[in-house]
This record gives sequence, structure tokens and C-alpha cells, in this order.
Amino acid sequence: MDFKIYIVWFIFAAIFIIGEIFTAGFFLACFGVGAIVSGVLAMIGLNAVWQWVSFVVVSGILFAASRRFAEKFSKKQPPGIGADRFIGKEGIVLEEIDNAENTGSVRIDKEIWRADSDSEKIIKKGSRIVVVRLDGTHVVVKNKKEVK
Repeated sequence: MDFKIYIVWFIFAAIFIIGEIFTAGFFLACFGVGAIVSGVLAMIGLNAVWQWVSFVVVSGILFAASRRFAEKFSKKQPPGIGADRFIGKEGIVLEEIDNAENTGSVRIDKEIWRADSDSEKIIKKGSRIVVVRLDGTHVVVKNKKEVK
């Protein structure tokens, strides 16, 4: 029985394509198509160099094209999902915010958050604040008087 290299390429193609079913991100299918092209080139008699070059080039082009396609059509997380929805919102200081003492809490809408000052300045209880960003489980806030 003659050893047929194109069978190896088609086995690799099948492995890549089946593997794609079990992974996220549309990554392995590009290599599966590259292996199919290399298998076809092996069937028509081109040597191993051409097979490997075609595998790398076809897989690379498809991978780059699939990333652009995915970025164009995938939806980015809209603002206002999860804790990010508090960025830019106003609230009130419930406990004086002092980064040096690691104290501070604020109420934003109906939720109470641990808070840090973005400017290292102490923000007094009862002051109005604006959320600048999130840092782990803390909101980083700015005194509303300082926001322009």
C-alpha cells in the first residue's frame, strides 16, 4: 500500500474542523481549510514545500480575514451593563472618603458602594460625587464641584 500524504492533510483538516466545534472564537476552522488546500495540492502531486507554504499562507489569510469579520459584526458590550452602568452617575457620600484612612462609602441610585477619591482629597459626608471609574469592588469618585 502506497503512503498518501494527502490523507494525513485531510485527517488534520478533520481534526481542526471537529475541534472548532468544541472551541469558541472561530480559530481552528482557518487551519482546517488550510489543511484541505494542502491536501488537494498533495493529491495533484506538488511537493511538501508547496503544501506547507499553502497551509501557512491560506490559514494566515483566513485567520486575518476572520478577525476583521468578527470585529466588524460582533457587538461590543453596550455601556450600562453590570457595574459599568455607574460610570458618570452622580451619588452622595455616606461616609467621608479618605484614601489614606481607607474609609468612604457612597450611594449611587439605590446601591451603596465602597469609594475612593480620584484626587486623594478628602470628600466630606453629604457631598455630591460623580463616579469616574471602577477599581475592583470600589468606585473611584470625584467631588461634583470639581467636575466641569
